[in-house]
Amino acid sequence: MVKQERAARTRETLIRSAAEVFGREGFSRASLTAICARAGVSAGALHFHFESKAALADVVEAEALSRLRAVIRADFPAEASHVQLLVDTTHRLADALCRDVVLRTGFSLGCELPHPAGTDLRDHWRDWVEQELVQAEAAGELRPGVAARDVATTVTAATVGLEVLGARDAEWLSEGAVSRIWRVLLPSVAPDPLLARLDAGGTGPR
Repeated sequence: MVKQERAARTRETLIRSAAEVFGREGFSRASLTAICARAGVSAGALHFHFESKAALADVVEAEALSRLRAVIRADFPAEASHVQLLVDTTHRLADALCRDVVLRTGFSLGCELPHPAGTDLRDHWRDWVEQELVQAEAAGELRPGVAARDVATTVTAATVGLEVLGARDAEWLSEGAVSRIWRVLLPSVAPDPLLARLDAGGTGPR
């Protein structure tokens, strides 16, 4: 049991260290030597858990995807509109990206690595945004003439833009930055009766 716990801790340390090195240097320039040094383990210990740098990057992405799913599956008040849920979730995502290097690097690795279907974090995020907006449209939460897919394109582009910029400057992932985007978008998206109840600053827990 002690050996299993130690192995699990080593694996977790390697995943986080790899995320830090990949995030700082990029996948192609990152070395296993640097990852081992960051984790404080030997090359043998790394290869016990991961057969290659690519395998390690795959695990970082898989762990990041799990964390993204936790962000979008968080509990929100049952009475919350789909639009408010979307606003709140973008705030949660920005906060998580700011704090969690594994999640942040999982997004950035999407630009560098080939992916099997269903593992790219940006695709997963875009699909969730579109699903929420389709439900919002069906519930009458979008202005007449505003299409769910059009709003999804705008929201995805804006939030992914914050993710990319936030990798270099955390201010882009701040509550203020996300709120400013929604203050511009909501009046053109939500009908007036709903708009009066929406909070661009978010209502859910971070």
